[in-house]
Amino acid sequence: MNQTSVRRLNWGCGSSPKPGWINSDRRPCAGVDVVADILTGLPLDDDSIDYAVSVHALQEIPYPDLVPALRELRRVLRPGGVLRLVLPDLDKGIRAYLEKSLDRFHIPDDEAKSLGGKFIIHMLWYGYSRMLFTHDFVEELLLKAGFVRADCCRCMETTSPFAGIVELDNREGESLFVEAVK
Repeated sequence: MNQTSVRRLNWGCGSSPKPGWINSDRRPCAGVDVVADILTGLPLDDDSIDYAVSVHALQEIPYPDLVPALRELRRVLRPGGVLRLVLPDLDKGIRAYLEKSLDRFHIPDDEAKSLGGKFIIHMLWYGYSRMLFTHDFVEELLLKAGFVRADCCRCMETTSPFAGIVELDNREGESLFVEAVK
């Protein structure tokens, strides 16, 4: 497939939209192409996106709205389209906590000095994160949302036919990477 004909969505881009993507966020910001709340629907046609990526955005959605949000992302994907999620990994956080890895939690000492404080503030990201994720839980949610398959991936690796789907990957040490197929 010609890369210039590929339509790709960067959902939940925040203040970091990327060139070459359809950048979407619920708040207006320079470079955001689609300003919309996913829970009221994205102003994109059904089956119009080849692949979508979301980096550390889904955790801001309350639990009852997770499956509807994932269904909306599935709706805009073409048949066989792929959704790549990069999410805070609770298992990695717990491991770092049990190993007493203070440096793993990016919380300044003036915010919290204790390991427990750093762990909690980091995992809930100052209260912005409403959900925590493990691989099996996100797979369960994706299947409920109608995706036919959900694969665990590594940072910068894909099981999809879209090499560019990994371009937005970051935060490897604290994230889980999952791809779901419509």
